[in-house]
Amino acid sequence: MIDRDTLAAFLRMRREALQPADVGLLRGQRRRTPGLRREEVAALCNMSTDYYARLERGTGPRPSEQMLAAIAQGLHLTLGERDHLFRLAGHAPPARGPASDHVSPGLLRILDRLHDTPAEIVTELGETLRQTPLSVALVGDATRYTGDARSLGYRWFTDPSARATYDEAEHAVLSRVYAGGLREIVALRGPSSRAAALAASLRERSAEFRALWDAQQVGIAPPEVKRFHHPEVGALELQCQTLLDPDQSHRLLVYTAVPGSESHDKLQLLSVIGAEAGRGVT
Repeated sequence: MIDRDTLAAFLRMRREALQPADVGLLRGQRRRTPGLRREEVAALCNMSTDYYARLERGTGPRPSEQMLAAIAQGLHLTLGERDHLFRLAGHAPPARGPASDHVSPGLLRILDRLHDTPAEIVTELGETLRQTPLSVALVGDATRYTGDARSLGYRWFTDPSARATYDEAEHAVLSRVYAGGLREIVALRGPSSRAAALAASLRERSAEFRALWDAQQVGIAPPEVKRFHHPEVGALELQCQTLLDPDQSHRLLVYTAVPGSESHDKLQLLSVIGAEAGRGVT
């Protein structure tokens, strides 16, 4: 059973505890509301302001698990707070660990501050959970995929367009990286895991993956410099730094260019192109 009053109070408390800077927003000079405004939280949760406001008033419908997951991320809840939210709404909390898509508040706070940098949060299977705008401008919206296609490694072997953004000279080594990395995850998670199911599907669909899988290569290090090819700004050479959340097996990938380099200048240009695209400028 949903506990509407306690749920409403909990949502208000969490909203008022968040500051605009916590979620990458500017505070502004005329802000009087403690914490975030309802419309700001609604936008972060990808829902209407009216729907969210009704939940805070205790008059809304029982939110679905999908809505609760969106609210948990929008409010930057910890895993314990997320589980509490689900229970208040009368749902069993989702699983924790590598099967969870819930991003920790710490990783979200860092990502929210990387406005001028391509960065993304991915699962151990290469499923993109969050991206910065410049990451979207660089490689496209990688969060739009569903099913097995959420995994970049899966798309790499089943969708030729997945390789278009990456330098052709590195395709062979990246194939080995993805196949070897998936083999390591299957060994870690076991034969009943999502990783094992993904590997089985790829063995059926891709002869290239099947050959690499049968070679049983593991420990293949990815290139230190990532070489991208963007249709508007051309070739870019970027270095990738990784921050790991061991509890969820999520990784924050941050791509940077050497200051003063041609790739650095192209990233600046790409940020302008991406901003114009976001405003609907063609």
